Formats: sequence, C-alpha cells, structure tokens
Amino acid sequence: MNKLTEAFLTIRKLRDPVTGCPWDLEQTHQSLAKYLVEECYEFLAALASSDDLAMSQELGDILLQIYLHSILAEERGAFSIENVAQQLQEKIIRRHPHVFGNVKVENANDVETNWQQIKAQEKNNPQNSSAFPDDLLKLPGLLAALKIGKISEKINFDWENSSQVAEKVEEEWKELQVELQAQHKEKSEEELGDFLFTVVQLARHLEIDPELALIKANAKFIKRFHRVEQYLEREQKDIHRLSTKELDQYWNRAKGETKKC
Repeated sequence: MNKLTEAFLTIRKLRDPVTGCPWDLEQTHQSLAKYLVEECYEFLAALASSDDLAMSQELGDILLQIYLHSILAEERGAFSIENVAQQLQEKIIRRHPHVFGNVKVENANDVETNWQQIKAQEKNNPQNSSAFPDDLLKLPGLLAALKIGKISEKINFDWENSSQVAEKVEEEWKELQVELQAQHKEKSEEELGDFLFTVVQLARHLEIDPELALIKANAKFIKRFHRVEQYLEREQKDIHRLSTKELDQYWNRAKGETKKC
C-alpha cells in the first residue's frame, strides 16, 4: 500500500460514525470550503518564503482538504477520489495533444492557445464567445484582475509598456483623491477599485505576481511589528496605552533594524 492510499484511509477513519472524530463528523462541503482557501494561501506564503519544508506541509494540508471533500461526496453517492483522479487524468491527456497526440506546437504560447480552445470545446462554448467569460467573476478579485489583463494582452487591448501603465496608475490615484476630498463614499469605492485594478496591470507588465508581492508585504509588516512588540516587552510597556505617535517611533526603529537584516 502506497503512502497516498494510507493517507486517504487515515482521513476516511476520521469520518467513521462510531470511532471517528466528532469535529470531522460535523463537517460539510460548505463548512470546509474556507479551509481549502486558507491552505492554498498558506502554501503561497511558504512559497514566497522559499521554505521547502513548509511548502511540503502545506501541500499535505491541501491534500487533506481534497480527501475530505472526496470522502464527503462518496458518502452521498456523488463521486469518489478515484473519479477525481480519473477525470484529472483524462483532462490532462485531452488538453495536451502535443504530448499525448500528434499536434505540433512551437512554444508555450501555442500550448496555452490550444488549451483555451480545447477548454472552450469542452464547455460547448462557440469560438466567437466573449473574450472575458463571466467565470472570471467567480475568482478572487486580485486573480481575476490579473487574468483579465492577460486576456487583454492577447487581444491587443493593452498598454505598450510599464511606463504607460504607471502613468495610468497615477491618473487613477488622482481621481481617487478627488472623490476622497469630496467625501463621496460610493465614488471613492469605485475609484479605489479602478486604482487597484490598474496596479495589478502594472505588476503584470513588470512580470511580478501581485498576489505573491502582497503576501511578502504582509509578511514584512508582521515581522516588523513583532520587533515592535519585542521592544515593548523589554521596556515593559502596554501597547494599548501608547499613542499612534509613540507606536510610529517604535515602528521606524524596527523598520531601520529589519532593513539591516
């Protein structure tokens, strides 16, 4: 018995009505959904840190969620983990005719074009359907904005270079400032969305993954604030009794020290 099968049987035991785990027995697809999302983001954080051990552990946590959802589906007679694996294998073979068939490709762009065409055929979508399918709106905002930008590039509806995008970012920032000064809540929200969308396009033109960039920024903030908390602990100061100005002084001190690391 291989490790994948052993792991699956271990997870299945958690759902045993008699000897299983009370918490796992209460779970549904809906209650587990958030954990699958969280585990994916935790993997991305490990990736951003180049932490191979953490990456391995987080992939295990994602696999746990896949197994649990498959077991839940199997219990209600919907599908099994074998069905999941079979459908995946069939899809990979179908979408890689240049590997498993006779189709010739020149580069990765050809592969992606073929992939999208095959995907459209699978969904019975005509080739002249919208370049921007509504399915994009089901994705997290940051990822959707990035995918929209990549599609725009393919259909030549894009800026020529990063400098032009940077100018657009500046333009959107100025429009947001106008609405902020006017205290227009709804318009401010709209302009902030435009600003964020354009920042994502700038990241794309710079060949920077905006999600990973944001993950790294989050990690940097937390690392610096941990340093602030260390200062306060040594000086026996209560963070809740300090003013914003005092905290800012500690922050600048931590910022200076972490830059040296």
